[in-house]
Amino acid sequence: MIKLLVIDDDLATCDFLRSFFSQRGYKVFVANDGGQAIFITKEKRPDIILLDIKMPGLSGIEILQRIKEIDKNPKVIMMSAVDEKVVVELAMKYGAVDYITKPFSLEWLERDVFLKASE
Repeated sequence: MIKLLVIDDDLATCDFLRSFFSQRGYKVFVANDGGQAIFITKEKRPDIILLDIKMPGLSGIEILQRIKEIDKNPKVIMMSAVDEKVVVELAMKYGAVDYITKPFSLEWLERDVFLKASE
């Protein structure tokens, strides 16, 4: 079973993603801030992480850096409502495997992005 961690401060987004991917057989964990994200990463060792760029407290980039210090293995996919080239480059520099812009199709995310991440 693939373990997925969704990190987003928007509770509705987290609930929607949890519901969608749980129904498809993923074990889904949710974090609404950097502290929760780091704790879950240490305890659960997710395979894939969906990480929002705009977060309260620690930014998505800071969370990415800390996650990669804990465990280099998760495939981290950054999410944002805005496509910012500088942020994309920074995310890739720190170990993200992809960057997607909201809104996105969940079927596309699972089929194309997760497949790419697992290569």
